[in-house]
Amino acid sequence: MSEVIQGQEVQVEIIPVAGRIGAEVRGIRLTEDLPAEAVDTIQEALLAHKVLFFRGQGHLDDAGQEAFAKRLGELYAHPTVPVKAGTSSVLELDSEHGGRANSWHTDVTFVEAYPKASVLRGIVIPPAGGDTVWANTAAAYNDLTPELQELANNLRAIHTNAYDYAATVRKEVSAEDLRRHRAVFASTVYETEHPVVRVHPETGERHLLLGHFVKRIVGLKTPDSDRIISILQEHVTRLENTVRWRWSAGDVVIWDNRATQHYAVNDYGQQHRVVRRVTIAGEVPVGVDGNRSVTLQPQPQQEQEESEAV
Repeated sequence: MSEVIQGQEVQVEIIPVAGRIGAEVRGIRLTEDLPAEAVDTIQEALLAHKVLFFRGQGHLDDAGQEAFAKRLGELYAHPTVPVKAGTSSVLELDSEHGGRANSWHTDVTFVEAYPKASVLRGIVIPPAGGDTVWANTAAAYNDLTPELQELANNLRAIHTNAYDYAATVRKEVSAEDLRRHRAVFASTVYETEHPVVRVHPETGERHLLLGHFVKRIVGLKTPDSDRIISILQEHVTRLENTVRWRWSAGDVVIWDNRATQHYAVNDYGQQHRVVRRVTIAGEVPVGVDGNRSVTLQPQPQQEQEESEAV
């Protein structure tokens, strides 16, 4: 059932796309000077639906995308991948240069305060294929039995950008893609210990914090860690918890990166696909027990100096 929101300057229609996640927003033209009430509507709808879809935003260029994103919070540049030339924070994902993120993940969880949201704009879209799928990690947690919830509540996991790229994407990858991953994406190795269950700072919901940057669960042997991660991750990606979007050039998608995972479907062969992403700075996650995430690598400067002095 759609929802119509009327205000002094805007009339917005919010139409759910799937049962548990995702809504299309109509009646808003994304710009830097968007009325405050429209920005508030977007923020509230994002918390409720986790992913918002906007058609027909072809007026946006890189500068306009950044300017709009600033209305949602402080911009965040990727810690290792260079931004697009002429921008402060635009990350271009080009299928001709390794931009095929075809594995389930939450963006940049290998750092402590990873982004809270992303704004993704479709630039070049294949005639067929190239959809993106998002999953609701709160619904996944709620699907767990009480026993599994209790187990997950007490687990912490190490996330890193130094993962096996070829194995993770589960397909043959080119030598150039591997070279770029090692030389650029993993140029600085990050490791962070996060709670497996994160408490959302605005909604209070509990979310499973997993995805392909997870290396292992703290305190468990590798086989046990792998099995538990697999069980929990399978709940995240159940079809009931997902929404799939068929892109058109000029579409913009905004998602709550604290409440979702996503997967770019690599089914378009040699067709060209380009999307550009701007991310919004986030907070350090807090677990059910109130403990925060911790950076393991690289060490904070003070700790590094103390270690070298010993």
